[in-house]
Amino acid sequence: MTQEGCLRVGQPAPDFTATAVVDREFKTVKLSDYRGKYVVLFFYPLDFTFVCPTEITAFSDRYEEFSKLNTEVLGVSCDSEFSHLAWIQTDRKSGGVGDLNYPLVSDYKKEISSAYNVLDPDAGVALRGLFLIDKDGVIQHSTINNLAFGRNVDETLRTLQAIQYVQEHPDEVCPAGWTPGEKTMKPDPVASKEYFAAI
Repeated sequence: MTQEGCLRVGQPAPDFTATAVVDREFKTVKLSDYRGKYVVLFFYPLDFTFVCPTEITAFSDRYEEFSKLNTEVLGVSCDSEFSHLAWIQTDRKSGGVGDLNYPLVSDYKKEISSAYNVLDPDAGVALRGLFLIDKDGVIQHSTINNLAFGRNVDETLRTLQAIQYVQEHPDEVCPAGWTPGEKTMKPDPVASKEYFAAI
């Protein structure tokens, strides 16, 4: 594992083995088992809270879009697997998350959130960290929100698509706000003029 506070994009994602709730059952999840796939790894503060279920259900409702991009989604908090199960067994209308399309991972010992440098030591919970990990296990993108505001699934998908595009087309780069089908540019002072001339 990397030194705390030194984790950044371009580095291998710290591996972990943990208990997760998958289809209302306890299963062991290991990050390195997802090699060959992209992974959206996101941390959230606590089960049975307010912003968290909006994010967790938003990722679940859009899971098929991630799946089509050869991507797995993993949600992580410092709650126990028992808390995760209880929350999944609680209906959305009653403050729960209901059945989810991806694993909720327990980081009860706070080792995973520490390894990813998203643990808020004062609150004892994970900040809203999100990491996009490529199929070789390398972190390509990370964002960290403070506790009071949630993330955007559309932007996560857009960023993932841009990562996949540039990895498949190493001689091209994606400009700001790029979405699939839009023009890319060559990372070259002369060739990039084609892009700028076209916009």
